[in-house]
Amino acid sequence: MKAVALTRYLPVSDPESFLDVELPKPEPKGHDILVAVRAVAVNPVDVKMRAPKDKVEETPRVLGWDASGVVEAVGADVTLFQPGDAVYYAGDLTRSGSNQQYQLVDERIVGRKPKSLSFAEAAALPLTTITAYEAFFDRLGIDRDGADDGQSILIVGGAGGVGSIGIQLAKRAGLTVIATASRPETIAWVKELGADHVVSHREPLVAQVRALGFPHVDHIAIFNDMRHWDDAVELIRPQGGIVSIDNTDVPMPMAGMKTKAASLHWEFMFARPMHQTADMIEQHRLLSFVADEIDAGRLKTTLAEVLSPINAANLREAHRRIETGAAKGKIVIEGFAA
Repeated sequence: MKAVALTRYLPVSDPESFLDVELPKPEPKGHDILVAVRAVAVNPVDVKMRAPKDKVEETPRVLGWDASGVVEAVGADVTLFQPGDAVYYAGDLTRSGSNQQYQLVDERIVGRKPKSLSFAEAAALPLTTITAYEAFFDRLGIDRDGADDGQSILIVGGAGGVGSIGIQLAKRAGLTVIATASRPETIAWVKELGADHVVSHREPLVAQVRALGFPHVDHIAIFNDMRHWDDAVELIRPQGGIVSIDNTDVPMPMAGMKTKAASLHWEFMFARPMHQTADMIEQHRLLSFVADEIDAGRLKTTLAEVLSPINAANLREAHRRIETGAAKGKIVIEGFAA
């Protein structure tokens, strides 16, 4: 089967940072399904995993943790899917990724593809959807179905992949959404997705949010980096919660959190599959829930651009664009060349 892989960790400008290779087609066992991959999306985690370092892989390593496709075959213990089913999923960081024609993935972290979306539109969603959903509803404890209607949330990094679906999920839950964006096109993007207010993450956040009439906000989601930690601590309401997805070495003073009895949560959407948690199947359930919401017209894809076909050149280009930090929504690469 065709695949895009790496053996060395090189700058994306290097033509050998990704290679077009041929690999053996895998066979599913146990709870695994074998998916014929139709489209993949590129995320910051891909860029981090490919970052230059002094390491050489003995066998080609396939990255990619966002895909949609069709079930080709199933393992003996599979009950959720059968061959021919269209699916979407993010996968497992500890296993071979989605930048290959056929991929093994555990059925419990796979959802049915939204019927109303193309494979490219569906591939834009899984990783960021799982991240935002778990951040809001599992970590912060916001009620998915509206019991917290009227509460406020500040989403730092509103125009990125996670923020783009996060805005929609927060609005569906009845929250008032303040999103950060700094360029005309990203400001327009977050407004289109439903943000009630937009502030710039390039300017001090506290003054901007309070100028909107919010002395404090009920929830804060940091979906880019921790440079705004001090502002977040100042803005969170007493007994409120902050969730972050960032790996950081930035100092995070906790005195203000303690005196507010505020909580800090970490979201890492690969935690469930990596650690084979007892509730792994929740990712199947949440992806299927979001598929229903999309098909009902209450949520929409965050796809911004499609490249084709899935090959080393297009993976390098997608990584290059992600590295600029200026992307809005998601970049998807579709189809393997014949």
